[in-house]
Amino acid sequence: VQLQAFGGGLVQAGGCLRLSCARSGRPFSRYAMGWFRQAPGKEREFVAAISWSGGTPYFSDFVKGRFAISRDNAKNTVYLQMNSLKPEDPAIYYCAAAEGVVTTLGREYQYWGQGTLVTVSS
Repeated sequence: VQLQAFGGGLVQAGGCLRLSCARSGRPFSRYAMGWFRQAPGKEREFVAAISWSGGTPYFSDFVKGRFAISRDNAKNTVYLQMNSLKPEDPAIYYCAAAEGVVTTLGREYQYWGQGTLVTVSS
């Protein structure tokens, strides 16, 4: 399973970006998908996750109400719509795939993409 995240960039505070994560390899629909982020000097943290069926989304408290996660199994792609971006949101955003049930724990994801950088200007 290979994952590739893209869509990052520079955006002003209050703006929006949509990240995409494309997967190749085994059938995409078998995996729960998650987004994590890591800012310089900080540990990786959970952002959002979605079950294999597209239901049961989970969000961290700091993005709840601002970010949305969705997936298109026919396109083998998961999306992270980021709205109302804040100065504290910049990080490298990673997508990840987990076999089985959706989870917020990074250690339970078996496959990781290379990350895409999000920068927010104030």
